[in-house]
Amino acid sequence: MTAEAAQETGTGPLPDTPPAAVEVEGDTDKVTDGATGEVTDGDTDKATDGDTDPGVRGDPDRPLRIALLTYKGNPFCGGQGVYVRHLSRELARLGHTVEVIGAQPYPVLDEQEGVTLTELPSLDLYRQPDPFRTPRREEYRDWIDALEVATMWTGGFPEPLTFSLRARRHLAARRGQFDVVHDNQTLGYGLLGLDRVGFPLVTTIHHPITVDRRLELDAAPDWKRRASLRRWYGFTRMQKRVARRLPSVLTVSGSSRREIVDHLGVRPSRVHVVHIGADTRLFSPDPAVPEVPGRIVTTSSADVPLKGLVHLVEALAKVRTENPDAHLVVVGKRPGTGPVAEAMARYGVEGAVDFVKGISDAELVDLVRGAQIACVPSLYEGFSLPAAEAMATGTPLVATTGGAIPEVAGPDGETCLAVPPGDPGALAAALTRLLGDAELRRKLGAAGRERVLARFTWERAAIGTVERYREAIAAGAGPLRARPAARGAARGTTRRPV
Repeated sequence: MTAEAAQETGTGPLPDTPPAAVEVEGDTDKVTDGATGEVTDGDTDKATDGDTDPGVRGDPDRPLRIALLTYKGNPFCGGQGVYVRHLSRELARLGHTVEVIGAQPYPVLDEQEGVTLTELPSLDLYRQPDPFRTPRREEYRDWIDALEVATMWTGGFPEPLTFSLRARRHLAARRGQFDVVHDNQTLGYGLLGLDRVGFPLVTTIHHPITVDRRLELDAAPDWKRRASLRRWYGFTRMQKRVARRLPSVLTVSGSSRREIVDHLGVRPSRVHVVHIGADTRLFSPDPAVPEVPGRIVTTSSADVPLKGLVHLVEALAKVRTENPDAHLVVVGKRPGTGPVAEAMARYGVEGAVDFVKGISDAELVDLVRGAQIACVPSLYEGFSLPAAEAMATGTPLVATTGGAIPEVAGPDGETCLAVPPGDPGALAAALTRLLGDAELRRKLGAAGRERVLARFTWERAAIGTVERYREAIAAGAGPLRARPAARGAARGTTRRPV
């Protein structure tokens, strides 16, 4: 079966029955306690529990055993990784046990009792410094690996599909060991039917990737680029089909809920809003950190139109005509080519824009604390963690009204200065106004933090998520019995400390 056909239909061999000719590695699981670091053998051929306690569906206070799936989990690469990191920690603090199951780039999790990481490796075809690499023959383990490479070779993005197939195989070996499975926007065919075979399923959709697709196609310079983008975003057809069949969908904002219903066709009754937020213990004001005159800080995880960084670069050039000290610090990778690099050269601001990446949490927080302004120039966001985190530090915010940003940032003039998305002139005017008004900066910064404390914390997110877990469990068909895992079904996985 071709990669395209598998993506379109979701058919083909079951993921736990690879072709006989494919040699796969044996069981290599090691279980490491996240709090103590003690390593023990993790024999997946033995169930960890006998009968699942029937009270799991009846006792509203019983701690849950949660499998949290994420095909991309590195918090330094985007919001999905931040979500997994903070949600897993807060779920554990509520008394639940969380096993994060992820592929490369692997999640970076906080050291917290009750949180463990299981690595479910892909071929990591997009790793640096050799993205779009061709694997060596000995790297292939099964037909899913072959599908992954074939999809990449034909210009597609295979990871949501192939991770879902590997995750299904892994879970099939561990039936009865989890009370609920929580998927973090994989939306692959392998997830379908999990709820009917003993795994109550909840899925988070941060926002439909169809929005990203539309914005990139609109910005494409020629037909060749548009054709390439359509092929790359081919996985969104699968995600739309899967989303429509999911029993319970969580999303992070009312704006995203509307987009999921409108773009993906999910029934409104199945989509529930659970706001996420900021780590307010970490992102907090510190008067000892000096304010750096003219510093504007923003976050851009990728050089894509959705992030609006091109418009902020143009706005910066306008701001500097009145405020020559104004400079931009971008948390993200400096692009060597592309729209942002071209804009910096065109407006002559290369020396006024710095990019930082790979910094620690403490360094990031101090960077934001020292800024006179935090800016979110995005054309669209499903939530905007950078907005919530900046507000939590007490740094005044200038943000667009794209997507869910107003839901987070609040009313214009009260908790932020709001401007239309894609309008460099309006962005420049707001930045100039705020740079010149210390009292307004103080007012917006204080009000912004109060808004986040009242509405957008990870503890609140975890509590709301558990409520949806229990609803999904209650909708199940009675208690489950653990069954012995099939030999080799969890092949290639490794559980590591967090």
